[in-house]
Amino acid sequence: MEWRIASIGTLASNPLWKESGPLRTGHATTTVIKSGDAILLVDPSLPPLMLDARLHERWGLGLSEITHVFLTSFDPDRRRTLVDLQHAKWFMHEPEILCAAETIQDDLLRADGDDELANLLESHRGLLSSFEVPNDNMFSGVDLFPVPGYTHGSCGLLLPTPSRTILICGDTVPTREHVIKGSVLSNAANIELAQESFRECVEIADVIVPGRDNVILNPHRL
Repeated sequence: MEWRIASIGTLASNPLWKESGPLRTGHATTTVIKSGDAILLVDPSLPPLMLDARLHERWGLGLSEITHVFLTSFDPDRRRTLVDLQHAKWFMHEPEILCAAETIQDDLLRADGDDELANLLESHRGLLSSFEVPNDNMFSGVDLFPVPGYTHGSCGLLLPTPSRTILICGDTVPTREHVIKGSVLSNAANIELAQESFRECVEIADVIVPGRDNVILNPHRL
């Protein structure tokens, strides 16, 4: 198993920088993992042309070579490149698929009479139907690591190596500042559960791949 950051994400507004309101386009940190014949892309957040360029820069890869995709959650800004990854298998944690389907159904009921919104929600439901539920051990050296709270079905990936434990956390652990301050995002679906998942991430990981920042050597384990 080998892994690398393809693109470093950012929050649209980071309250720990004393920011408020959207100041930039938020996007998720995207990770690429090679395991055997599989090339897995985690949270393909940038638009296709931009992410294709990042993959070439970081590992000499193109989107056409990606075999599998995994989303840590179904948030729209984690999946901007899906339209160009229809050749790959898409994976997401089963609780997140079920929760997203329920949310879309509820939103469709509230969108009665708003054809534009209803069409958008139907397109989201169409995307969701293309996801498969992965095994707990997705590939050699790549394990599911549920981290509910940011969304009800949020799920990271654990990459255990002989020397270090690497954890891709999604927005359960968004940035370096959140690690240092021990805080979670205020828009989490369940703050208490998100805090519990955050603590579990910090306890187990030597290397943290946050949802919206560069790789972090866990300062609590140094």
